[in-house]
Amino acid sequence: MEKLTISTQPIAGQKPGTSGLRKKTKVFMGPHFLENYVQAIFDGIGGVAGAVLVVGGDGRYFNDRAIQVILRMAAANGAAKVIVGKDGVLSTPAASHLIRKNKTEGGLILSASHNPGGIDADFGLKYNGPNGGPAAENVTDKIYAATQTLTEYRIIECMDIVIGAIGTQSLGAMAIEIVDPVTDYAALMEELFDFGAIRALFDSGFTMRFDAMHAVTGPYAKEILENRLGAAAGTVVNAVPLPDFGNGHPDPNPIWAKDLMDLMMGPDAPDFGAASDGDGDRNMIVGRGAYVTPSDSLAVLTANAHLAPAYKKGLAGVARSMPTSAAADRVAEAMGIAHFETPTGWKFFGNLLDAGRATLCGEESAGTGSDHVREKDGLWAVLLWLNILAEKRISVSDILTAHWATYGRNYYSRHDYEAVASDAANGLMDALRTALLDLAGKSVGELTVAMADEFSYLDPVDGSTSAGQGIRISFTNGARVVFRLSGTGTEGATLRVYLEQLELDPAQMNRDPQEALAPVIAAADELAGITTRTGRAAPDVIS
Repeated sequence: MEKLTISTQPIAGQKPGTSGLRKKTKVFMGPHFLENYVQAIFDGIGGVAGAVLVVGGDGRYFNDRAIQVILRMAAANGAAKVIVGKDGVLSTPAASHLIRKNKTEGGLILSASHNPGGIDADFGLKYNGPNGGPAAENVTDKIYAATQTLTEYRIIECMDIVIGAIGTQSLGAMAIEIVDPVTDYAALMEELFDFGAIRALFDSGFTMRFDAMHAVTGPYAKEILENRLGAAAGTVVNAVPLPDFGNGHPDPNPIWAKDLMDLMMGPDAPDFGAASDGDGDRNMIVGRGAYVTPSDSLAVLTANAHLAPAYKKGLAGVARSMPTSAAADRVAEAMGIAHFETPTGWKFFGNLLDAGRATLCGEESAGTGSDHVREKDGLWAVLLWLNILAEKRISVSDILTAHWATYGRNYYSRHDYEAVASDAANGLMDALRTALLDLAGKSVGELTVAMADEFSYLDPVDGSTSAGQGIRISFTNGARVVFRLSGTGTEGATLRVYLEQLELDPAQMNRDPQEALAPVIAAADELAGITTRTGRAAPDVIS
């Protein structure tokens, strides 16, 4: 075993975002790339001498090899201890919980979330801070600065560390603790929810299908749903995590979880369906014949969270990302609790959660969570839905109908145009910015613009400002469209168009969402020139 200092070149231009750094797997596998980025993380957070860290990932291709590098580098940089999920596996919310439970200095999470995995697909790595949440912007700025000036990295040369057996070992002066990735997380869920009531629901004949999409939540869902809650064997499908997610796209939406959707909309549908993504932080909720949009899910959970033990005393507030529909705001206003509209990115929710200003948070991209960790949590959302169903003993469809009758229905959809040429995508957004000042009062098809701006957020906790967070256009009839470029892909740009229409007439609350949103869809295309600028006649994904 030898400690080495390797001369290297900076990886200029590699700026991590809220989700860390995502690149093609082969880029991370290239000479010195992973090592440079890991050293930049260590340097950017002020070093790891004497630190305790958590390390784990979603099991995608290169996850196991990358962890070997990280462990050798942590030892060479003087870390005191690293806690690792067995076989290198940890869901993102489980990693957040371990960071918080063990009061560590943070953790390195290996994942590209819902992106495909494999040698020709995507890989990612991010640093989460001591609160268990994504690194704050000032920290990612320091990491980025380190990538610009890095000239060497430190690593120990040794045989591979055994990470497939639970127990403690050492690497030089550093301890390595291999833990069961499921145990602590499952125990936390049992504290939050009424497992007895959910067991009774399954005992009554309630049926469910959970699609783990060959991703990280398979072992978690098997243990909790089948072993602890008594769901029938086989309730969890695609339960074995695979390096390429079974050659699938581990994004829980109606397109990529089509088998689940077909089942839930068919004659043999179980009572409840759900799915989670690559690293376990996103969720999809479906009832028999009833798809629940992520925006509606957040609103329903806000209205009913008190039915679960952890939230029976009520909520401090609810926060949603700006592109998410205002459905949760309407619930919060009726309940007399605070509601917040933040930029996309869980780190913004983290400030509110740490300050006790919010209890539940959600994003339209299928991420929902609470103050139990500092990440969105797919299986947590599923369990909260099950707890609500166990108390109400009515169908998902009936819950939605009752909710809309009380609060109104926010018809909502997201249209994704993936891998758009960057020049075309940026040109579209620049043209919209130029037009913003002249849009108020403009007639667009059947609609009239009420307000148009580019969202800027003043954080109520730390006073920081985040500008350029997406273009919002609202209409006089309660409709809204939002345009954003997403940074979660690894090639080109993804143009996301968010469409919303508030409906208060009970007679109009059961329309097809795309039909109800047709005037808003047409207005969005006319305002942004989507078809002309991107050459796309239709979005790649509608959710």
